[in-house]
Amino acid sequence: MMQTNSWKQNVVAASRVLNLVADETINNVLLAVANEAEEQAQTILAENAKDLAVMEKSNPMYDRLLLTKERIEGIAADIRNVASLPSPLGRLIDETVRPNGMRISRIAVAFGVVGIIYEARPNVSFDVFSLCLKSGNACVLKGGTDAHNSNSAIVKVIQSVLERFGLDKNIVTLLPAGREATAELMNAVGVVDVIIPRGGKGLIEFVRDNSRIPVIETGAGICHTYFDEFGDLAKGAEIIFNSKTRRVSVCNALDCLVINEKRLVDLPALCEKLATQNVVIYADIKAFTFLNGKYPTELLQKATPESYGTEFLDYKMSIKTVASLAEAVEHISAYSSKHSECIVSEHDANIAYFDKMVDAACVYTNVSTAFTDGAQFGLGAEIGISTQKLHARGPMALAELCSYKWIVKGDGQVRI
Repeated sequence: MMQTNSWKQNVVAASRVLNLVADETINNVLLAVANEAEEQAQTILAENAKDLAVMEKSNPMYDRLLLTKERIEGIAADIRNVASLPSPLGRLIDETVRPNGMRISRIAVAFGVVGIIYEARPNVSFDVFSLCLKSGNACVLKGGTDAHNSNSAIVKVIQSVLERFGLDKNIVTLLPAGREATAELMNAVGVVDVIIPRGGKGLIEFVRDNSRIPVIETGAGICHTYFDEFGDLAKGAEIIFNSKTRRVSVCNALDCLVINEKRLVDLPALCEKLATQNVVIYADIKAFTFLNGKYPTELLQKATPESYGTEFLDYKMSIKTVASLAEAVEHISAYSSKHSECIVSEHDANIAYFDKMVDAACVYTNVSTAFTDGAQFGLGAEIGISTQKLHARGPMALAELCSYKWIVKGDGQVRI
């Protein structure tokens, strides 16, 4: 691992070298890293166990921190997917020839150095490296203290492969776990081109408010599903269950069910399966009335103002009753983090209204929000889910890790 007094010079040098590395070599490195991750799984899991040992299992971050043999195999599969994708570098975005014969082209190029500040998510170390390498970027990783043993083991595996291929190991740099390194990264002007925070709302806001480096906001997901007056009960029950319980610690998990009051009679059936996973429901007065006696008493509570606009990251969910589609959209607009929102409906006009009026990176119709994921979108993997509108929005992968530059060619033209 690089010391903080030397990493800046080393990572800049490594990023420049990447401009000359052939795409075939990049792909071979990624495939080798995937293989090595699987071969070194027990070593990685042993270090991950050290991190897990000091975190309470009741902590919602525990599941994010947890690595298993199956999860490492999934990570390796994602890396292989990235290797199979076309390189985004050098892609011709547009081209024109001016009246004087000057040819102007705009082509995709790497950012250069990408900084990632993330919490207890060791899988991010692999994901970020694979996407950054494929897009020609060096990466600086600043993981949380909670996952430092896991991240160190993962970066050691990656760097061993880089050196085996004769490449600079500083293509991926892991900073120390303390706050001092975070501050240094956020102030590395002229070294780091962009910082992407991966974590909860608090982390994202801290990085946005304190970084001198451009920031792409990602991650915080306060996700809603609106069950419309014309929603299909069977579809709705499965969508709600999947988006809430598939994996509660991720940003695309459901936080609030918004239901049209004309369908409150169906609310017990919509929520029935949630009880099998002990999901705690915070229901408004109308919803509480319909669920009382039909949903386990110990799992049903009355909603408070804090029940809305909360990213639970746990087996918890709120319910809001509305009188109309317009009121549903108004509620979502008030509490959304602009990540992923869904409508369950068979009414084309209502769906069209929802699509137009909901301001979010991903807007779903009759589909679980659990699909907001780079791999699920066919991007190979993801470096994060952008919830802002400039540069990138939604799942970010190879194309979003590129900027562009203008290439101008002529034959002696001068400007008068």
